[in-house]
Amino acid sequence: MTIEERAKMGSDLKASGACNCTMAVLKSFEDKINLDQESMAKIASGFAAGMGGLEGTCGALIGAVIAAGFITDGKGTPRISKALVQDFKESSGATICKDLKTPVNGKVLCDCPQCVYNAISALGKHLQ
Repeated sequence: MTIEERAKMGSDLKASGACNCTMAVLKSFEDKINLDQESMAKIASGFAAGMGGLEGTCGALIGAVIAAGFITDGKGTPRISKALVQDFKESSGATICKDLKTPVNGKVLCDCPQCVYNAISALGKHLQ
């Protein structure tokens, strides 16, 4: 599966309401993450509406960092995480859920499905 296909899958999962942003990112890499669905759901459960309920880090970005740790077996994850944060901020406009979701002139900076897409795309870029 290409990174573009993974990003679309994650975005579609979030748009459908099937899962929160963190879970949508993790599920798009479930073939590379050695975790059962129940454990994956438990890990992702605290990040709905951003860590801390809109006030904290975007759940999609958190999901990408968690996935990076699993996929790389923890090797190089701090370096990848730093790059993910930079790339995500560039593509989404912010890293904090509240900043992404608070409407300005009637429009949010980046909606959840797009944040999921951006996080997966950034992760794919740094896994190569």
